[in-house]
Amino acid sequence: MTSTVLPTRTAAPTGGNPSTGSTGSRTGGTAGLTALTALAPAVWGTTYLVTTELLPPGHPLFAGLLRALPAGLLLLVIFRRLPQGVWWWRVLVLGALNIGFFFPLLFMAAERLPGGVAATVGAIQPLLVIALALPLLGERPTTAKVGWALTGVAGVALVVLGPKATLDPVGLLAGAGGALSMAAGVVLTRRWGRPEGVSSPVLVSWLLTAGGLVLLPTTFLVEGAPPAIDVPAAGGYLWLGVVGGLAAYLLWFRGVGVLPVASTALLGLLSPVVAAGLGWLVVGEALRPLQLAGFALALAAILGGQLAGRPRR
Repeated sequence: MTSTVLPTRTAAPTGGNPSTGSTGSRTGGTAGLTALTALAPAVWGTTYLVTTELLPPGHPLFAGLLRALPAGLLLLVIFRRLPQGVWWWRVLVLGALNIGFFFPLLFMAAERLPGGVAATVGAIQPLLVIALALPLLGERPTTAKVGWALTGVAGVALVVLGPKATLDPVGLLAGAGGALSMAAGVVLTRRWGRPEGVSSPVLVSWLLTAGGLVLLPTTFLVEGAPPAIDVPAAGGYLWLGVVGGLAAYLLWFRGVGVLPVASTALLGLLSPVVAAGLGWLVVGEALRPLQLAGFALALAAILGGQLAGRPRR
């Protein structure tokens, strides 16, 4: 694949690239951008609590649709800019991988597997990103990156796996497929960058809209008509759409376009960790010593992955 885009070539990701300037400014800029990018998976970690406590049951795809499509359409109205040339099919591919395919596979895994098993399968995403980064980006895997990714899987497993975890083959395939879809979306987003003169929010408007449109027919074919929405559900959908969709994806894709892909993928471990932490704080779920050890391992993997992704001076 070439990097030729609107109308002739792809510019390197622009707007807040921390790789310019002095060593001190690069370090501070990278740390700040990493912290902002980490807010996205942390916010996505609230999805489970919001879905179970506020939303009507049996409509997870509708929740995913409302998280993507309204935000994308709102940004399109604001920026009034559409893709051109090869970016029409690139946007469709990226929107499908990051949203349109990922959400149905994620929810299928959640329905057929215990939540802990589904989260653990999803935690393999950093390993898949490392594997895909070699042929697509030319980034060779290092022992440190692979080690931290494996540590993250172990940490998430300790946090979320229960003694009654069962395995369903279809659910496992769906979970692995969702992780692969998101991993491919992350790597291709970094490979293609964005068209010259196009800001990150404009690109996000395209991806959210494309992902939402891919998700639209699946939602109504699988779940039928939308559910009745009461006041708590309206608040939950508003949170998912504005914070979990619009704000989170703006932060996420901005970081994906600049930060090392393996380090960025490890930030995704924050989602199951935050979900488990909210279960303890809000719902009163008990935390066992092994879970606390899992928290420590997962956080160590996230931090270690960021340090391993930085070039040496």
